[in-house]
Amino acid sequence: MKFEDLLAYKKGFDLAMEIYFKSKEFPKEETYSLTDQIRRSSRSVCANISEAYRKRLYPKHFISKLTDSDAENSETQTWLRFAVACEYMSKEYYDDFMLKSKEVGKLINYMINNPGKFGCKM
Repeated sequence: MKFEDLLAYKKGFDLAMEIYFKSKEFPKEETYSLTDQIRRSSRSVCANISEAYRKRLYPKHFISKLTDSDAENSETQTWLRFAVACEYMSKEYYDDFMLKSKEVGKLINYMINNPGKFGCKM
């Protein structure tokens, strides 16, 4: 299996791309703040999953990178809250993105709690 086949990676990647396209509508004055931050954190979810998968021979490293991924997912949720509060996105987009982000979080936590199912030698 490749890391690209992991459900958490796939769903995280799709969400990051949706956020990217929606953030193109944010005001120009947010380019180097909210827009940049929400794009970075949402992309980092997948980047950390891929790093974790490559470190699966070392369970503690695997779990550590997955907790980084979970933290980035939580950061993304915070930026989404700012985006809706600043009226850069509708409540409908916010609700949809949050639902997807929470699902990604559950998948990441499943991996954290079941490293043996992902090739870790326990």
